[in-house]
Amino acid sequence: MNRFVMRALAAAFALLLSPGFVYAQAWPNKPVKLVVPFPAGGGTDAFARPLAAALSQALGQSFFIDNRGGAGGTIGAEIAAKSPNDGYTFLVGAVHHTIAVSVYSKLPYDLERDLMPVTLVAVVPNVVVVHPKVPVNSITELVAYAKANPNKLNFSSAGNGTSHHLAPELFKTMTGTQMNHIPYKGAGPAMQDLLAGQVDLMFDGMGSSAPQIRGGKLRPLAVTTTTRSPAFPDVPTVQEAGVPGYEVTTWYGLWAPAGTPPDIVNKLQAEVTKALLKQDMKEIWAAQGASSGGNTPEQFTVFIRNEVVKWAKVVKDSGARID
Repeated sequence: MNRFVMRALAAAFALLLSPGFVYAQAWPNKPVKLVVPFPAGGGTDAFARPLAAALSQALGQSFFIDNRGGAGGTIGAEIAAKSPNDGYTFLVGAVHHTIAVSVYSKLPYDLERDLMPVTLVAVVPNVVVVHPKVPVNSITELVAYAKANPNKLNFSSAGNGTSHHLAPELFKTMTGTQMNHIPYKGAGPAMQDLLAGQVDLMFDGMGSSAPQIRGGKLRPLAVTTTTRSPAFPDVPTVQEAGVPGYEVTTWYGLWAPAGTPPDIVNKLQAEVTKALLKQDMKEIWAAQGASSGGNTPEQFTVFIRNEVVKWAKVVKDSGARID
């Protein structure tokens, strides 16, 4: 028995002295950068900022947001992918990165090779919102108006190749309508011009649209998920409104540069999961119609691969392509 205890203590001591364990225990000992690949004020920001605040409080070091918008999120993703893999830079990315794999002819990074999945942060329904000047109150009326006025309606997006772009492209394909795409350098600027009436509609993430809907500044026509959002139970789904089979969701997640020590990745994933279970975070997520993430790096890896396959089909069917 004594020999058994001594061996167990020796093994535990060896683990405590292992470089990975010591590194993870010491992390973080300086501020941690969270690269958000879109300008401030968009849907990614709506989840990244409260999460950064929660992690700062839990881990005793500043987690700060670095907004790097442009090219549908690919500029910021490249910056994160090429950052040092020392555990002090992470990417708060989105569904857009799994779309970019198919819609861009060439990317300056490889999603699977250069970035390491950490965890899913939030899953959010998209919502079809129109400026009050647009004379439609339902998806049926939107389709009828678009067919009667080909290419008169303009929809904004967070950039070419984002879900804000592909969601309406899929809608156009399934309804036989024609609308013009106006890309921006992020959901924030796209939303600003929608609120100003410079564009007519947007298939936006619920996170950034919810406050505008509640404030009466935008009119919601439908959510893009298969079930209604608890945040807006009176708003129908696109399927209910007459487009069978239509489904799109937006999600946000955390990646690390490839080669980041697994102990650090696992520690961050655990802290994110704990943060998402807190009541104040649950309320923030619920107000935006979001469900929480927190899955393991392995589970998130499988999720990402499935999303890449799903969006490749949407890209192919819509004919969207960016050179």
